[in-house]
Amino acid sequence: MSGNGKKRSPLVADRRYPAKTAAKKKPAPKKKPAARRKVTPRKAKPSGLINLILTPVWWLTRILWAFTWRVGLVVSLIIAGFSLYFAAQMPAMADLIDGRTRGSVTMTDLTGEVFAWRGDQFGGMVTTETVSPHLHNAVVATEDKRFYRHFGVSPRGIASAVRINLRAGRGPLSGNGGSTLTQQTAKLLCLGVPFDPNRWENERAYEDDCRQGSLWRKAREAVFAVGMEIAYTKEEILTIYLNRAYLGASSRGFEAAAQRYFGISAAEVNPAQAAMLAGLLTAPSVNAPTRSLERAQNRASVVIGLMADQGYISAAEAQNARDNPATLSEAARARTGGFFADWVMASGPEFFTRDTTEDVIIRTTLDQRIQAAAEEALIEVFERDVREGSEAQAAIVVMSADGAVRAMVGGRNINATGAFNRATQALRQTGSAFKPFIYAAALDLGMSPYDLIDDAPTCWDRRGSPPWCPENYDREFIGPISMVDALATSRNIPAILVSEEVGRELVRNVAAGFGIQGDLAAGPALALGVSESTLLNMTGAFAGILNGGSAVTPYGLVDLRLMGDDEVLMDAQTAGIGERIVREDAARQLTWMMSKVVEQGTGQRARINGWQIAGKTGTTQGSRDAWFIGFTGDYVTGVWMGYDDNRRLTGVTGGGLPATIWQETMARVLEGRQPTPLPMTIPQRPAGTGLLESRGGEVVDEAIINLLENILGN
Repeated sequence: MSGNGKKRSPLVADRRYPAKTAAKKKPAPKKKPAARRKVTPRKAKPSGLINLILTPVWWLTRILWAFTWRVGLVVSLIIAGFSLYFAAQMPAMADLIDGRTRGSVTMTDLTGEVFAWRGDQFGGMVTTETVSPHLHNAVVATEDKRFYRHFGVSPRGIASAVRINLRAGRGPLSGNGGSTLTQQTAKLLCLGVPFDPNRWENERAYEDDCRQGSLWRKAREAVFAVGMEIAYTKEEILTIYLNRAYLGASSRGFEAAAQRYFGISAAEVNPAQAAMLAGLLTAPSVNAPTRSLERAQNRASVVIGLMADQGYISAAEAQNARDNPATLSEAARARTGGFFADWVMASGPEFFTRDTTEDVIIRTTLDQRIQAAAEEALIEVFERDVREGSEAQAAIVVMSADGAVRAMVGGRNINATGAFNRATQALRQTGSAFKPFIYAAALDLGMSPYDLIDDAPTCWDRRGSPPWCPENYDREFIGPISMVDALATSRNIPAILVSEEVGRELVRNVAAGFGIQGDLAAGPALALGVSESTLLNMTGAFAGILNGGSAVTPYGLVDLRLMGDDEVLMDAQTAGIGERIVREDAARQLTWMMSKVVEQGTGQRARINGWQIAGKTGTTQGSRDAWFIGFTGDYVTGVWMGYDDNRRLTGVTGGGLPATIWQETMARVLEGRQPTPLPMTIPQRPAGTGLLESRGGEVVDEAIINLLENILGN
């Protein structure tokens, strides 16, 4: 045992064996009281009855959803398939630019200025790059502001359109269609279906079918539009649209419309003009500026607002466009010669006019200055001298001595196109306007204007009817009267007597030779103008008197050629002056006799200071037609007035309003011109004159006649 003599404390494994007396523990830190959980009361489980009802509904909903998304997927695949099919069938973009089924006719006046358009005008291809940027932006802003963001169909646009239609009380597809520009282009293309004359009666029926808006048609249109988006770029689609859109006044495409309304190219239009063109897309015929410039300008103002709202133009540019709205070119504003243009179209060959498939240029005889004079005169006389509300109509024709028509007004609505033309289509009794042809026949046989006729009561027997006993207009008889005075004062009995003396057949031949067509009366009433004619033919017949006694064929077409080709395909070789009908000397003496009608007879209202004028009035039985046809050394002008339903005119004779209209027209035509003398011969008074007596009358001694003539100064 080792040690140092001291007693050691024993070794204790403190950690291993606990001490008998435990050390005092530190108190445990106090725990924070746990937050009390918010207890939400459980919903009561549905009762068995409710559970019984809801469970089938839940299962039905799941089944419908499963069915719907599968059907939707199938429909989407079908639409995609058809869209790809349409895309594969699309022709080259350039082949879709000009889809007209007929061509156009452009008419120029005698100076070469364009004054009328017919058919479908197409000004040539334009693209989104070649048109004015303002026009490009105006179309997009107006028709489809999301054009560059959709895939051909805009669900958002369709939903908006349906909402608008329902709020307006219409059907969901009636009114606004929500169509995109691509869909509108698809409609213009008739969904790729070409015009078939065996299926559609005409182009109008074809286009109506293209525009019909059934649900099935809308679905096909949407699929076709998606196909176009696959086949073409956005710019190509817009190019097709710019070239095929109809913009009123027979204009197809924006180039034709810009030329038609403003006389400039679509590349040159400013914001105001672009807005007006884009504004036509909603209702081209109604909003056309040639129909109502004010309405077109109001619509353009709306488009300008859309362009400004979408950032295409600044506020200052928008205000400038509103302050300086687009206006029509001089040619478009004039709108002259509508009746004349219709007549030329009707008188030309169908394959070059009404049914042309080519673009044709027709040079005409129209003088726009004279046309404007005739229109202004007609309007002024009706406003000044005709009672308000009157339905009376009038027509005017002005032509040269060779039959070249310089102006034509076919009715009071001077801006009408395609309307009834009273100058060329109305067959009316000619009345006393027929009498010059009776005296032409007499003079051609060698009679003198100084020959006397007995103006006395006369009757003619009629088989199976009472005798016919005509009267003069004033119901008086004045006895012996010279032919020149009888014509000047429009006496009926002398005209009948001369007709009977020279022979009705000769009178009919002379009238027909001068152009009075149709069946001429067979009895003595032939002399009183009971036969019918048009104003155009009557004016042409008087032109035959002016030119010295040769027949005239009125014409308006000078020559015809295809656009872009200088070769003349047709000209007026068959029109103009024809064969001689009466001797020139007879025609010159008749002109002198007719000058007395204006100087001292029934046509005095037609006088124009400084000018020699010859003419003849005409009023038919019952005052249903009133005529005045007269001429100067340069022009022949005919005026007719009456009712379309053949009612009686009240207080109107040929020497009244028709002569006034004639004077107002020719005063404007001749203003500032040097007077041209009439080509007339003043006959020598023969040593002795014969007397044509009425039936039952007595021959007056020739010496007494000469004495009377010396006293009266005839």
